[in-house]
Amino acid sequence: MSHSSTSAFRTFGLIGFPLSHSFSKKYFDQKFRNEDISNVSYGLFPLKDEQELKKFVLSRNYSGLNVTIPYKQAVMPLLDEISEEARAIGAVNVIQNNNGHLIGCNTDCRGF
Repeated sequence: MSHSSTSAFRTFGLIGFPLSHSFSKKYFDQKFRNEDISNVSYGLFPLKDEQELKKFVLSRNYSGLNVTIPYKQAVMPLLDEISEEARAIGAVNVIQNNNGHLIGCNTDCRGF
């Protein structure tokens, strides 16, 4: 049974620039298939400057984002809430869209 069989279509993705080197789309597409998660997409969103960053982030047309260089710090003022870890590190690498409330987190510290 699909995890999201009764929920609306959700979009996730990676923002940054450039993104041609990223393995994230392939990784998440495979993960969603392996875990039978439907109604979900993962895209790469190369944003060329901070104006594009602001427009995209504030559109809130996504469920969640991974953030990579050069926007891990620039994205912070656009968010409604920032986790203690992200604030302490001074960078956000994950954005959760909780019904329009944007929450920035940093999972790099857990990874290390």
